[in-house]
Amino acid sequence: MRKAKRKDVDMTVKKINFGAGPAKLPEEVAICMSHRSKEFAAVLQETKQLLRQLMHVPDNFGILFMQGGGTGQFAAIPMNIKGDHDFADYIVTGAWSNKAAEEAKKYIRVKKVFTPNKPYVTVPDPAHWDHDEKAAYLYYCSNETVHGIEFHTPPHSIHGVPLVADISSNFLSRPFDFAHHGIVFGGTQKNLGAAGLTVVLVRKDLIGKQQEITPAILNYKEMQDNDSLYNTPAVYGMYITNLVLKWIRDKGGVDAIFELNKKKSSMLYHIIDESNGFYTCPVDKKYRSYMNICFRIRNGDEALEAEFLKGAADRGMISLKGHRSVGGIRASLYNAVTVEETKVLVDWMREFMSANAA
Repeated sequence: MRKAKRKDVDMTVKKINFGAGPAKLPEEVAICMSHRSKEFAAVLQETKQLLRQLMHVPDNFGILFMQGGGTGQFAAIPMNIKGDHDFADYIVTGAWSNKAAEEAKKYIRVKKVFTPNKPYVTVPDPAHWDHDEKAAYLYYCSNETVHGIEFHTPPHSIHGVPLVADISSNFLSRPFDFAHHGIVFGGTQKNLGAAGLTVVLVRKDLIGKQQEITPAILNYKEMQDNDSLYNTPAVYGMYITNLVLKWIRDKGGVDAIFELNKKKSSMLYHIIDESNGFYTCPVDKKYRSYMNICFRIRNGDEALEAEFLKGAADRGMISLKGHRSVGGIRASLYNAVTVEETKVLVDWMREFMSANAA
């Protein structure tokens, strides 16, 4: 039997990556990273300083660089700050907050503040949440990548219960309010660089309350005492994050990045909302994500969606297929995706709608 001839990938054709992550790097970073090097200790301290300045991290927060991704923090959080508390409250608005709650059950009793309703398309009225002042913390995912749901303001916690925020997919995409937060964390693979590094911002008064079973590699006190060098750090990941932070600074900071992100997302939501139902976004408009725009074509016509994806790939746009659990189309507009690249997608959406609207 003759073997099929292998089709080589054409590396000369520029691709536009709309994938949910690992995400595109800014071209300025990708171009220079192979020939810019510093002593790692200097890179570490500079990276901390840049992050604190750009994100306005309060002085009473420690900055830890860890490994294990956001998923590792699902276990690390209850291990480190359970203290004398019996349970923690969880806001489950999508796949990632649900995964966090399920993992945390191994180390603390988890109470969901409302019964999650699938499909995840909104956040129930906080007035009806069962949030308890005796909880160790109130956990939420700031942006759910799978479903395209984003908190545009942090949820309200009661009586000093610390908020814990997973901001993996909207890290430095918009200004962040640290008020009432105890832990803010995220992987770097969306907006802060390459996969392999996890940034954990911890209120210092919460450090040192870890359970005895906490592994050293997930122990906030060990990491703080050793300046994030308890084990071999993700050196290359740190270097890339350092460069990305400088790129954000040079672009005008987080406020300027946020304006671009609002513009990009509004371009897509506008064509979706003005398409007379050809494109539909199921997410409550109050919670639509700036980062992950999820939509269907003709209410889920899978054949038409497959045709749309093929046409997009032919035009150099990749990773637009929705998550396998929800289907459809998902355009991830992380910081490094430009307005011009977003326009390429919008133009294809208009072209495709015009050809198939009848």
